[in-house]
Amino acid sequence: MSSLSPVNPDPSAPPLVHPEAFVPRERPFSARNLLQTIVGGYIPLVVATMVVFLPLLWMILSSLKLPGEIITTDLQILPDSVNVENYNIAMTTVPFAQFFINSTIVTVVGATVKVLLAILTAYALVFVRFPFKNAIFILILVALMVPPQVSILPNYILIAGMGGKNTLWGIILPGLGTAFGTFLLRQHFLTLPASILESAEIDGAGHWRRLWQIVVPVSVPSIATVALVTVVSEWNEYIWPLIITDRPETMTLPVGLTLLQNSESNASGWGILMAGAVLVIVPILVIFAALQRYIVAGLTQGSVTG
Repeated sequence: MSSLSPVNPDPSAPPLVHPEAFVPRERPFSARNLLQTIVGGYIPLVVATMVVFLPLLWMILSSLKLPGEIITTDLQILPDSVNVENYNIAMTTVPFAQFFINSTIVTVVGATVKVLLAILTAYALVFVRFPFKNAIFILILVALMVPPQVSILPNYILIAGMGGKNTLWGIILPGLGTAFGTFLLRQHFLTLPASILESAEIDGAGHWRRLWQIVVPVSVPSIATVALVTVVSEWNEYIWPLIITDRPETMTLPVGLTLLQNSESNASGWGILMAGAVLVIVPILVIFAALQRYIVAGLTQGSVTG
């Protein structure tokens, strides 16, 4: 009988557990857990942050240096004195004010139209019954896989034939469709409870009211994510504005930076070029830093069901 497990005489008492059933748990602050956290978490995070941050920091520091502090055999990280003359030269050598206005118009108009089209298309793919809906969605997925450089030549022939060369609408028009935004919003709309829309339909609400009074208000994080990604891509777009424009009056900021590079092609112009690059990226960095919390919320919102 000694080999049998002990029997609890009191049925109401909790069951007896054999001592061998207890498995020792590792302490949360043990050396092994600490090593795993550092190697698997902090070190990759620090490396990724440095890869992204160090070039930006070097660009900002170089924009404040004199030419002799940049073109030198001895590495000099910090400038001897803050030199803001590079920014003054960059803004006066080329019409940066006009570039900024052009980029703002292209970004605001292009991003607004893109987001609206993404919302309407995603709503139709989820809540509207029409033939070949799945086939259209497959075509949208195919568009995500095709590199945009493939369509540059056909777009140039079409826009130039329509008289859109060296115009802002010629820059905006070819990129109004957004397969990424449509795909992201469609996946989020599929997670919305059908009972809400059914109740609104019973109350007599049509598709337009259901879209703007029910679907859009509960989808703000996902829509903000699409808007932020679209704004960043529109502001940083370089290849298409470079091809379709060759006049400073219609150039955007990234293309204007190329014009500045052509003007300051000697060795003494590196500080001026870095100042121009800072002027190009600072506005979008401020917007991205202010709204980046929506990216995580919007990208993960469509993955939570139930």
